[in-house]
Amino acid sequence: MSPRHIVVTGATGFVGSAVLRRLAEQDPQAVVRAVSRTRPPIAYGGRWVGADLADAESLRGVCDGADVLLSLASFIGPDADRCTAVNSTGTAALMAEARRAGVPRVVQLSTCAVYGPGPHTGQDVGELTPAPVSAASSSRLAGEEPVLDAGGLVLRAGLVLGRGDRWVVPALADAFRRVPAAWGGGAGLASFVDVDDLARLITAFALGDGAAPAGILHAHHPVPVRNRDLMAALAAHRVLPAAPAGDWPWRRCLEALAATPGWVSERQFTLLAGDHWYRADEAWRLTGTAPGPGPLSRLGAAAQWYRERGGTAPG
Repeated sequence: MSPRHIVVTGATGFVGSAVLRRLAEQDPQAVVRAVSRTRPPIAYGGRWVGADLADAESLRGVCDGADVLLSLASFIGPDADRCTAVNSTGTAALMAEARRAGVPRVVQLSTCAVYGPGPHTGQDVGELTPAPVSAASSSRLAGEEPVLDAGGLVLRAGLVLGRGDRWVVPALADAFRRVPAAWGGGAGLASFVDVDDLARLITAFALGDGAAPAGILHAHHPVPVRNRDLMAALAAHRVLPAAPAGDWPWRRCLEALAATPGWVSERQFTLLAGDHWYRADEAWRLTGTAPGPGPLSRLGAAAQWYRERGGTAPG
C-alpha cells in the first residue's frame, strides 16, 4: 500500500503543529507537506512549502498529488480585512486548488464562535443557526462554504487549551484580574478541548479508511467544563493567584470589567463565563477515538506556559 500524501495548512499554528506531531507518531510512513508562511520549528520528517492563504498565487500546486488536505490555517485577530483575506477568500482559493488537484479528503478546522453570543446549552449542529458577531468568526463561517461545496468536512471546535494557547487562558487571567470573584456563581458551562486531543481527532479523520467524511461536526470534549471548576484548576496550577472566593452577580461582574483596564472585551468575557456548550459525541464515535479524560486533566502539561504568559494579550 502506497503511503498517504497529506497536506497541512497552518502547520506552524497552535493546532497545526500539534497535528504534525500526531501524524508523525501515528503514520510515520505518511508523506506530509506542511504549508505555512514560515518554516515549522519542529522536526516532523516532511516537506515544508512556503505559502500564504492571503496570496492565492502562492497556493498554486500545494495540493498536487495529495490524498488528504487538512485546512488548519486561520487568522483570529481584530483586523477585519486580514480575516477576510485569510479565512474566507483564502480558504476559497485553497479549496479551488484542492478541487483542481482532485484531493479526495478535505478537513477544515472552524470554530463554535460562529454561533454567536448564546447562551447555548448542549445543542448539536443542526439545532443552531450561526450568528457570528466578530470579523474573525464571520469570516471563518464564510470559509466553511467552499469546503462544504468541495465535499469536505468542517470541524467546529470549542475553546482550545494547551501549550501554545495565546487566547483562552490568558483571557481568563486578564478577566480574573479585573473581576476577582466567581462570575455569576461560576455556574457557566462551556465546551473545551485540549490541543493534543483535538489533534488526535483531526488525525483520525485524516487517516481513516472508507469514504471521506463530509458535512459539519463539533470537535471538542463531549463533557462541558463548569467555569468554577476551570478557575479552581488554574489556581491549583498557580496560573491564577487564587481561586475565586466571593460570588458576584453578573451585573457587578460586568461593571467591574468595564471599570478596570484590560484587553478582554465584554463579548469575550460573556463567552468565557456563560453557557456555551455543544454536543460533540458524533465526531469521536465516527472515528472510534476515545475523547480522553477531559481538558482539566491536561492542564498540568501547559501550566508553565500559562504561568509565563499570565494575562498577556495575544500578539
